[in-house]
Amino acid sequence: MNNRHDRLPLPSTQQLLVEGGDARITLAPGHALNKYGCAPQPDPGLMGFGSATASTISETGFDAANELRSRLLRAADTQPPATLYASELNRLRQELIRLCGATDLPGLDIVFAASGTDLHLIAAQLISSGASASTLALMLNPEETGSGVPTALAGRHFSAHTALGDSVSAGTTITGTGAIQVVAVPIRQTDGIPRPATAVDAEIEALVTSAIGQGRRVLLILTDVSKTGLIAPSVACMSALQRRWPDKLDILVDACQFRLAPATLRAYLAHGFMVALTGSKFLTGPTFSGALLIPSAAAQRLRSRPLPRALQAYSAAADWPDGWDGAGILDRGASNFGLLLRWEAALAELRAFRAIPETAVKRFLLSFAEAVQHRLSSDPCFELIPVPLIDRRPLIEATSWDHIPTIFPFLLHRPASAAHSGPLNRDETALVYRRLQDKLSDHPDLNRNDALAALRYQLGQPVAFGQRNGVPVSALRLCASARLVVEATAGGQDNGAVVIERALAALDKAAMLVRRLPV
Repeated sequence: MNNRHDRLPLPSTQQLLVEGGDARITLAPGHALNKYGCAPQPDPGLMGFGSATASTISETGFDAANELRSRLLRAADTQPPATLYASELNRLRQELIRLCGATDLPGLDIVFAASGTDLHLIAAQLISSGASASTLALMLNPEETGSGVPTALAGRHFSAHTALGDSVSAGTTITGTGAIQVVAVPIRQTDGIPRPATAVDAEIEALVTSAIGQGRRVLLILTDVSKTGLIAPSVACMSALQRRWPDKLDILVDACQFRLAPATLRAYLAHGFMVALTGSKFLTGPTFSGALLIPSAAAQRLRSRPLPRALQAYSAAADWPDGWDGAGILDRGASNFGLLLRWEAALAELRAFRAIPETAVKRFLLSFAEAVQHRLSSDPCFELIPVPLIDRRPLIEATSWDHIPTIFPFLLHRPASAAHSGPLNRDETALVYRRLQDKLSDHPDLNRNDALAALRYQLGQPVAFGQRNGVPVSALRLCASARLVVEATAGGQDNGAVVIERALAALDKAAMLVRRLPV
């Protein structure tokens, strides 16, 4: 559906929540779920631990989105849709800055976009605009970031449908985009074990040095954190490169997981790094809500740069702050009310999370991590994948909650007593992932009286994780989220034990499914 709304009324809240994105957000034909297994309305029976991928919208988030839609309809008698859209986005900008603890950073600008992939497209076009030589974009391997990110960085269409409803040919070059070379640096070995941080940093430094020596500009992407909880390249490496080439190097922090405390986010912005956030991962807002935070110094340099006119398919003029001359070519009548409602829902989650004292957040996350890691380490059905310590020095010391791991990747194994022991292959892992979300009490292979089988859990989607004994394997991920923190600590009540027990039960069901797989 084209999102250049000429008039209201708007579609239903459920319909809007699946509009204004690409093919990933649409509901699968004949199903009520999108590609990520999420519905556009609350599903109280589904227990969510998959925030590294996506989450089904909560009652709180849905109510916030629904109320905003009602307010838009009431205001439609006196204001045109494009004016309403721009006004509401400006309100969200200011609230997001406040909730991020960044009100002390004057000149901070925010560009809204449908997804993290769209944000990478926009950032790369800003950086490469007007460059005399091709820009080099350096990123981590897409298994740890996003499958469409390399395509977006290269200035190509990454889906058959754009955020504003245009049909395009996926993989083809977006008209008018600059020449951008994309290089993905692997951070894991073929068996899934992380490469030494020093090796990753050395490869990044060599690529940056070579490109700048050729007179090229570099867009370097620091991922904080990846799909499996890693930070790479190291913050120390990025800081050193920035000091060495302040006028040749732009740094984008891919923090689309939004697993950042305000102090960390401010530190990145204060050092001149752009930061990409989404409301749909740690915050558990509905899928497809992106925001590119651009600090004052970068904004002053970039706001007059022209954008390719073809970005009209991805971005409306109101998605950009006032004063960005380069956005003048974008359609001022275009709007993406789905994006607006999704951010409204995400900010409702962030508002509740920010109300929790830091000490309570840290206490729960430490208990959650200890319990989940112990469970994954003590059952032969699981192989806990170690995650290196989260280290953001020298920018900031590990004092906030965001140095505590909140993504726990693991492989599934048949027990040694099985006829064919060892890690499950990717198809088998995907089957367990799907069955975790199903009510299986009536499944012929399971005990009809097994209460665990009837419970429904959502984990993070399987992520390709190299090979074991020549067999390609995938990792599942159990995640803590802002929503779970609020549930565990809100109102002064300590419900953390209840939330942790539910997480461990999700692993119990996974182990049960592994043991009953055919051999």
